[in-house]
Amino acid sequence: MDEMTRLKAEAAAFRGLVQHLQKRTDAANIDIMNTAGFCRNCLAKWYRAAAEHYGAPMTYEQAQEVVYGMPIGDWKAKHQKPSTPEQDKKFEDTKPLHAKISVVE
Repeated sequence: MDEMTRLKAEAAAFRGLVQHLQKRTDAANIDIMNTAGFCRNCLAKWYRAAAEHYGAPMTYEQAQEVVYGMPIGDWKAKHQKPSTPEQDKKFEDTKPLHAKISVVE
């Protein structure tokens, strides 16, 4: 696969994941994080890091809006529920497995 095709495929895969997560508002970030070690906020942080790496500075809130499909405050008001003590414990227990935010080339 040539470089341009690879970049287009990776971008399309990212967009597909973001669209899927925008539809799955029932999937709480903490549950995704506890199971997979990353969540919507991680995607926003990766997106921001990559944008800045390639010369397009943006705020974290702007990156979150790309991933969430709306301002983060609106998303939280519509979809986010408080985490349970069990979710919080699992979050702490799985911290060593959580994603590291960096630009991967």
